[in-house]
Amino acid sequence: MTKVDVTFKLARSLTDHDFEQISRIHAVYGFFVARVQPSGDELFVEYDASRLTPPEVRGTLEEHGLPLA
Repeated sequence: MTKVDVTFKLARSLTDHDFEQISRIHAVYGFFVARVQPSGDELFVEYDASRLTPPEVRGTLEEHGLPLA
């Protein structure tokens, strides 16, 4: 297992629906952490790089409707 962390800029402020989707990310195989940074304009993600590639991580976040910049 290789833990990798990455931070994504958000394109807009998050809604309640977005926060629900972030909570569902933890159920996706290979994701460990997904949380909004205190500034509110970035999403911090920690994942298993032996299971997911960077494009898969971004794609999963976008599939969950998260507004990545």
